[in-house]
Order: sequence, then structure tokens, then C-alpha cells
Amino acid sequence: MRTRIIRGLTGLCLSALAISAQPKAVQAAELYVAGGCFWCVEADFEKVKGVSEVVSGYMGGSLANPTYKQVTRGGTGHYEAVRIDYDPAQVSARQLYDLFFRSVDPLDAGGQFCDRGDSYRTAIFADGADRQAAQAAKAAASKALGRQVVTPVLDRAPFYEAEDYHQDYYKGTNTVVTRFGIIKQSDAYKRYRTGCGRDQRIRALWGSAAPFIN
Repeated sequence: MRTRIIRGLTGLCLSALAISAQPKAVQAAELYVAGGCFWCVEADFEKVKGVSEVVSGYMGGSLANPTYKQVTRGGTGHYEAVRIDYDPAQVSARQLYDLFFRSVDPLDAGGQFCDRGDSYRTAIFADGADRQAAQAAKAAASKALGRQVVTPVLDRAPFYEAEDYHQDYYKGTNTVVTRFGIIKQSDAYKRYRTGCGRDQRIRALWGSAAPFIN
């Protein structure tokens, strides 16, 4: 009986050693950026390998739990922003910041493309090592363009998720009323993006370095 107990304990110890020898799972990380219309930033970054989710929201202002109407009307100080959830084992913060700068017009301090006003300005919200990576990416973008980048790197601030109908807007299947008539949400998004001139300006600015433009 004692022999069997010892053997059983030995088996448990070996099992425990095997479990402890397994590599620890890499913790998911988050980045926060504002790049004009959050529908477009979400659509771009959900294509990136290593990014698990992008959430649209509001950030940088003084009003808690703002609504879309409050933010776009102005006066809240909030940007349309996104939270990018990613696996740092597959893609780094610096790589994501480099992609971000090449997916916006970082020379425009008044908004982005056809969307004007404070809520559509570009920004990065970061602290610590992420802030260093963001500053390095900003310097690299400025050097690549040969002009001063106006996108600020700001301290992390509370992030408020946008209303449900804004999430994954670019692939929505509901019908919406637009100036083009009643059309599917994903089609409305494509028409908005084209009509706003986003891709045209990014292509003119970044050329072949633009990561999300065909």
C-alpha cells in the first residue's frame, strides 16, 4: 500500500513539474489612438495580424460617459478614438504606431479629410514604454514625410466605449437611411470613406508606404 501511495505522489509531482514547465501565456495588450472617423480606424486595424479586436470610443475630454452627439457637437474635449487589443508576441506597439501614422494625415491639425473639428483630430494616448514607442514612431513619420507631424502623444486618459451601433460599423448588415437612399450599413461605410477622400489623401501622402490602401 505504501509503495503505491509513494508512486502515486511521485506521479503527481511529475505532473506538477510538467505543468510548471509550460510557457506562460502572453498577456494581451492595449493601445489607444485617434485617427479621425473611428469606423475607418477600426476597419483598418482589424486587418492586422496579432490584433484581436478594435473598439470605437471617446477619449481625452472632460465629460464622463459622453454620447456621439455630445462629442461631435464639440465642447467635450473628446476625440473619436479606438482601443486596439493585440498580442505583443505577434505585433509590437512600435509596429502598430508606425501603421497608425501611415493610415492618417498626421500633418492636419484641424481634423481628418472631410471631417473637421476637434473630435476628428489625430492623437496617441500612451504612458511608459508605449509612449516612448509612440514618440519614436512620430519622429520616424516626420522624417519620412520631411515635414513636422502635428499628431500629439498625450497621457493615457479614460476611454469610453461608443454606442453599440458604432462598433464594427464597416461590416454591419443592417439597412440605414443615407443621402444615397436606404442601403446596407457596410455599403454606406464604403461610400462614406470614398466620398470623404480618406484613401485618396493617404495615397497621395504616403504612396506605397500606406499599409491599408490597395
